[in-house]
Amino acid sequence: MTVQPPLNMFWFLPTSGDGAYLGSQEGWRPAEFGYLREIAAAADRLGFGGVLLPTGAACLDGWTLASALAPLTERLKFLIALRPGILSPAMAARQAVALDRISNGRLLLNVVTGGNPTDLEADGLYLDHEERYQQTAEFLTIWRAIAAGEPIAFKGRHLSANSAGQLPFPSVQKPYPPLYIGGSSAAGIDVAGEHVDYYLTWGEPPAQVAEKFAQVREAAARRGRTVKFGLRIHLIVRETESEAWAAAERLISKVSDQTIEAAQARNARVSESEGQRRMAALHGYRRDALMVGPNLWAGVGLVREGAGTALVGDPATVAARLREYQAVGVDTVIASGYPHLEEAYRVAELLFPALGVQVGASTIRRGREFDPGSELKAAAG
Repeated sequence: MTVQPPLNMFWFLPTSGDGAYLGSQEGWRPAEFGYLREIAAAADRLGFGGVLLPTGAACLDGWTLASALAPLTERLKFLIALRPGILSPAMAARQAVALDRISNGRLLLNVVTGGNPTDLEADGLYLDHEERYQQTAEFLTIWRAIAAGEPIAFKGRHLSANSAGQLPFPSVQKPYPPLYIGGSSAAGIDVAGEHVDYYLTWGEPPAQVAEKFAQVREAAARRGRTVKFGLRIHLIVRETESEAWAAAERLISKVSDQTIEAAQARNARVSESEGQRRMAALHGYRRDALMVGPNLWAGVGLVREGAGTALVGDPATVAARLREYQAVGVDTVIASGYPHLEEAYRVAELLFPALGVQVGASTIRRGREFDPGSELKAAAG
């Protein structure tokens, strides 16, 4: 039997706020820099390979935050949103190269084409879904050349550029920081096949994920390219199955029917995302339809936009489910859990050994009450 290599495990920075309950302000933790610094420091020490910084009007700016956190971490990589249409490709390339140098090659870029139309219009972007992906393809054509220091003369429908190349300060990573993208529409898959290094998917059942990956591979193969794959999902891992499911139920215990109805109405009104449509279709906003696969639970998606599913269970079971995604092509998992500081420790303590992922030195001490706050204070002292 072939032994699967360890997965690349990433974590998430909750840059719009955090808490122990969804749909409630009880125990809410605002997105203060000190708290986000603690999560980043924990992820770095525990052995997570990187962190995803989300984007949107309700989030702290990822570029600024990563620039502040990079000097305070050692190995952690920062997956930051690259927003075609918000900045010019040339300016975005120079920013990326600068941050890659500042972080000593720890920058990763998540190409985000979609979003809430109201937020997009606030940023001055009025294109429809198909036009945004056309613009993204043009943006990446220009960005990739400039970031690699190559000359380009390009004139498209939305963007144009004429650059002699040869950046005075080249990036550490060659030819440029790696590009990631998520997008379940045909247009999104086409852009992935042409331009990016990694294609990301939310946590749909593995068979559905495999179908999307096959489409991406085919789109890349038409261009003589290959693409790697990542999974964005929540994790609720406890020592026993019963404890894990109790934690899942606790997470949504404050969610009211009115909150669910408001989330459903909001998504129907403003979302143009095919990925969001697929997430919502898994559960239909029904409390009695949250089991969408073995150990795959859609309770998060009742109120949260974006990634809405979690793998729930004991370490061996969750590891086995992640291996099922690995079998269809996933090599990187971008995980999260509420609240993110404590759950980073739980995932590292319980799940990393089951996956064969090395836990950071001196971070896991068994045989005593788990207290991530004391670990951080000890490290600081």
